[in-house]
Amino acid sequence: MADLSLDMFRLDGRVAVVTGAGSGLGEVFATALSVAGARVICADLDGGSAKALADRLDNARAAEVDVGDEQSVAALFDAVKAEEGQLDVLVNNAGISTRPLRIHEMPVEDWDRLDRVNNRGVFLCTRAALGLMRERGAGSVINISSVAGLVGVTSDIGAVSANYSASKGAVIGLTRQAAAEYGPEGIRFNAICPGWHLGTQLGREAAELLADPQALEGFLARVHQLTPLQRTAEPRELAGLCLFLASDASSFMTGQIIASDGGWTVW
Repeated sequence: MADLSLDMFRLDGRVAVVTGAGSGLGEVFATALSVAGARVICADLDGGSAKALADRLDNARAAEVDVGDEQSVAALFDAVKAEEGQLDVLVNNAGISTRPLRIHEMPVEDWDRLDRVNNRGVFLCTRAALGLMRERGAGSVINISSVAGLVGVTSDIGAVSANYSASKGAVIGLTRQAAAEYGPEGIRFNAICPGWHLGTQLGREAAELLADPQALEGFLARVHQLTPLQRTAEPRELAGLCLFLASDASSFMTGQIIASDGGWTVW
C-alpha cells in the first residue's frame, strides 16, 4: 500500500508528559518520544534528574511533581496548558516499591506509601490530563503496570510484595475502565506490563536487596529459569512499544494490556 510509511510513528507537533522520567523506564520513554518528534515534559519528584534528562533531549523541559499530591499534579498540568496549550500523550510511569514482605508481615504504612504513588498517582495524573485531552478530542494515555499485576510471583523470587502487585492490578483495571469511558471522545488508554527489566523500579529493588554477588546470581538464575526467553531485559527494549502506543500506528488500540516479559506470563 503506497500510503504506508514510518511516518505513522512520528509525533511531530505533539506534546507528551512522562512521569518518573528522571531514571529507569521513564528516561527511556521520554527519550523515545522526543526522538519521534514530540515536545516532552520530563516530570519527576527529583527535579534535578528530570532537568538533566531534559537538557540532553531535543525539545524537552523538566518539571518537578509529586504524583501523589493533588495540588502538585494540578500545578504540573496547569503549567502544561499555559505553556504548551495542548497535551497529546501521557505516560503514567512514576512508581515505587517497598520491602518485599509477605502480607502478614507488612506494615500498613508500607501499603499506604506505595498506594499513594502507584495507584493514587496514576488516577490524579490521568484526571488532570483528561481536562486537556478532552478539549482536543484526542489523546493517548499509556499506563505502566507490571507482570506482577497479571500473575502471582513465586515467593522464592523474594522481590515482589502484595502491595506492589495490588497497585499494578489496579492500574490495569483503571486502564480498561478509562478506555470504555473515554473511547467515544477519541482518547485511548493502554497499559504496558514489563517483566524483569532490571532498570525498572522492581528490578532495581531486587538488585539492591541482593547486593551479595552470589545471592544476585542465584536470583537471576531463577528468573531466567522461569522466563521462556531465559534472560532479563534492558529498559530500552520497551522504547518501541511505548512509541507504538503513543503514535497513530496504534490508532485503533484501546483498553489493551500488553506484557513485555520474555514469556513470563505464558505459564
